[in-house]
Amino acid sequence: MNLQDLTRLYDFTGRVFVVTGGAGVLCSEIVRALVGCGARVAILDLDPQLADPLLQELPHDQALAVGANVLDVASLKRAADEVVKAFGTVDGLVNGAGGNKPQATTSQDLSFFDLPPDALRFVFDLNIVGTILPSQVFGKIMADKGAGVIVNISSMNAFRPLTRIPAYSAAKAGVSNFTQWLATHLAQEYSPHLRVNAIAPGFFLTAQNRFLLTDQKTGELTARGKTILAHTPMARFGTPEDLVGAVLWLMSPASAFVTGIIVPIDGGFSAYSGV
Repeated sequence: MNLQDLTRLYDFTGRVFVVTGGAGVLCSEIVRALVGCGARVAILDLDPQLADPLLQELPHDQALAVGANVLDVASLKRAADEVVKAFGTVDGLVNGAGGNKPQATTSQDLSFFDLPPDALRFVFDLNIVGTILPSQVFGKIMADKGAGVIVNISSMNAFRPLTRIPAYSAAKAGVSNFTQWLATHLAQEYSPHLRVNAIAPGFFLTAQNRFLLTDQKTGELTARGKTILAHTPMARFGTPEDLVGAVLWLMSPASAFVTGIIVPIDGGFSAYSGV
């Protein structure tokens, strides 16, 4: 393979991708990269207006914001109809919607034994059901034509659960397991040209966890933040741009023989035993 052929693998011109949670900090960077490689991208979010600043950066004919609730099949089907009407098809899906909830996090004031069931269900539903349902709705479009790719967002917590966040850690472990299950199911039952993989980000400063890792008043690392960096060989938190290379590879024909894997993007956290 020559350099020209390799470069062509990352030319997404004519391809259509859907990104749930696409207006978020991490997924908006994925959207920028996909559009930059020529793809048309539908940005799905519960509030599509959150995508307005992102849309202003992108060519108007390559990006579309669509309102959708990843926990509501009817909402997702309406979104799929809108995407297909605008762009003609769906070639890939990034399941980026997910997150934690403070009420599902243990603290000095809230023990594990008192975590409320509704908060636990919220975290499980958002991360697992919110990955499965879009995979059903948009995956069927791809299954019907026998080709497509899905990339899920797992977490380092799926490999080694962190203290304080039992629901989120278990939910992301479920995302990893579902990734492997769906990869096998689609390849065996529908087409070997349907691939499903996941990325597992390590520690990124986002709105969700910023003040677990840094002090809100001083900006200094918290004890938790210091411990994480001490166990991260690259000694820094991730940036949204750090996700782009792996996602583009998994979405592209460059990974045509890759399915059912979970790729750590963690600065070496998963490789380090602490000694």
